[in-house]
Amino acid sequence: MTTDATGGAAPAEMEYSGEVVTKALVRYLDLPLGAGRFALITLDNGHDYRKPNTFGPGGLRSLDNAITDAAAAGVVGIGITGKPFIFAVGADLSGVPLVRTREDAKAIAHGGHEVFRRLGEESADGSRGFVAPDGSVIPTFAFVNGAALGGGLEVALHCTYRTISIGVTALGQPECLLGLVPGWGGAYLLPNLIGADAAVKVIIENALNQNKMLRGPQAFKLGIADALFEPADFLEQSLRWAAEVLTGAVSVSRAEPDRGDAWTAAVARGRAFVEAKVHGAAPGPYRALELIDAARESGRDLAFAAEDEVLADLLVGPELRSSLYAFDLVQKRARRPVGAPPSELGRPVAKVGIVGAGLMASQLALLFVRRLEVPVVLTDIDQARIDSGLGYVHSEIDRLAGSGRISAGKAAKLHGLLSASLSKEAFSDADFVVEAVFEEMKVKQQVFAEVEAVVSPTCVLATNTSALSVTEMAAKLGHPERVVGFHFFNPVAVLPLLEVVRAERTDEATLATALAVGTSLKKSCVIVKDAPAFVVNRLLTRFLGEVTAAADAGTPIEVADRALEPLGLPMSPFVLLQLVGPAVAFHVAESMHEAFPDRFAVSENLRRLVAAGKPGVYIWPGGKPVLDPEVAALFETGSTALSGDEVRERAVSALAEEIRLMLDEGVVAEPQDIDLCMILGAGWPFHLGGITPYLDRSGISERVTGSRFLPPGVASLAG
Repeated sequence: MTTDATGGAAPAEMEYSGEVVTKALVRYLDLPLGAGRFALITLDNGHDYRKPNTFGPGGLRSLDNAITDAAAAGVVGIGITGKPFIFAVGADLSGVPLVRTREDAKAIAHGGHEVFRRLGEESADGSRGFVAPDGSVIPTFAFVNGAALGGGLEVALHCTYRTISIGVTALGQPECLLGLVPGWGGAYLLPNLIGADAAVKVIIENALNQNKMLRGPQAFKLGIADALFEPADFLEQSLRWAAEVLTGAVSVSRAEPDRGDAWTAAVARGRAFVEAKVHGAAPGPYRALELIDAARESGRDLAFAAEDEVLADLLVGPELRSSLYAFDLVQKRARRPVGAPPSELGRPVAKVGIVGAGLMASQLALLFVRRLEVPVVLTDIDQARIDSGLGYVHSEIDRLAGSGRISAGKAAKLHGLLSASLSKEAFSDADFVVEAVFEEMKVKQQVFAEVEAVVSPTCVLATNTSALSVTEMAAKLGHPERVVGFHFFNPVAVLPLLEVVRAERTDEATLATALAVGTSLKKSCVIVKDAPAFVVNRLLTRFLGEVTAAADAGTPIEVADRALEPLGLPMSPFVLLQLVGPAVAFHVAESMHEAFPDRFAVSENLRRLVAAGKPGVYIWPGGKPVLDPEVAALFETGSTALSGDEVRERAVSALAEEIRLMLDEGVVAEPQDIDLCMILGAGWPFHLGGITPYLDRSGISERVTGSRFLPPGVASLAG
């Protein structure tokens, strides 16, 4: 029998009409081995795997009533599992905009605890499970069959026992990425299950490292699950295992976490990691560390009450609103680029050509052959360059196979799809050719002229230029309408942004083809107008230019470089300069100065740095940046030293001005595209929401430009 347990009163959290309710469906069955009658609760919101199970007020009420019904049915155990591929992915955050007060937020935190903890209360004899009024304990089981994130993992942690499928690809606690903490038991239960060191990795490090997920076998190895089964018969095996546990045929033992120096060291390591990542700018991970630290000695009631208080603070904080805004951009807007032509206008791409065999071109070759699985041919001006480029791609394919990320058969196929030639005649049957040669207009124009002479009239010609005019690059061609900007970010395999540049004469078919290719490469595409340096490089150049100007004027380099730490950026300006390379940054600065001389200066100190062949302003003894004394001697500076606050004020004000100008010029459709580009292409943190929510929230937008970038209430609690 299956029942929909949705009656009864909700816990204290808020109701809202937009919730897609995850129902807790109860069925009863007889376990093998004569273990007895068992209640199996299946979480299911009625949609397929593309709409994951979440816990809103209605979902919590349904689970609460399902637990009550199951416990009253005289069962020997209660199990929870999910619909195909999905266990549960946490709280339904679509209702967050309705949370206006700390009291509302605390009710949500408390309501989740009250429902989940029913699955794992402690009885007088120390056993855990559902504790009946008479003191008897019904063991509870979580059968984690699919994605289990946030509150989804927490509901499993409350259970007495857990099994997990080998096929699970997404398990974790992503709350710190969003400016929250695991607030429905996770900050207490996880470290007390697997130890503080592993808990810091899952809760803090994985969340802040681009929301890294655990797979089923990894979760089992960490001790999050007690048993690991194949996906084909996962539920059958899990039920049999539950029967074995209940009959005593299998005993479950878990190592007791080290609550001494190891716990202290884990929290200290986590704090150092967070400081390096966000520099105090986002409170969520710091509060999570406080909870993990306290979990060493706290009892369950005290720990859950502390989680309630922390979650109440963070649910009404600005970081969560900005993070949810950023999450929505990455998950939705990035998949449907604004201004995209109808996809049916795109042409099939059965062969790709790449002009160049240097590091960037080789990275592109690897990406194209791996994602598209079509023939990819490189060309360059001499055999040595070709051999080097091909060698890099082949070695990377072998490395992927050696690490188990692709099979040996897949590796052999990819090797076979790669080729190279000294002649561009190799592109004669290509459908898409991308150039990645030296960043100089005449060179790129010559390359495209040579390519156009041999390819078909419908072949798309793409340029990976980071700053040059795509329109000018195409101007002398017979078919300028088939030229498009295709600007990747380095490292190509890591950064997901692809700026797809529409030149003045780029036609709809070319743009549609480029977008389809970008999507097949698993990149997030943003359509941008052909304007100097497009979006990310334009903003970073303006930003870096202000910091460099402060150093040139006499501000100590270390002061200027640390000035932006309160924003919690992934790296400081001069570390970014070292990553990009002074020569590249100088070239872009020159291009921008030529286009906008009143706003973009060319630093003479940067010119000296390039001329001296220095990789940056720092040396790295012991892995930490120290100002290179040779650079200090090289620089010529003025006598006007600014404070860190003054440097930061100038830098962010310059960003506000530049963003307003870019929007007025139509470089992108809306401020949301600016934010998406900065998040995906420059790694700006979720807790800022990109850049425009920060500028709005701090009042800089209105002071510099006269108006906000986003409407009141977007990425903010109030107007």
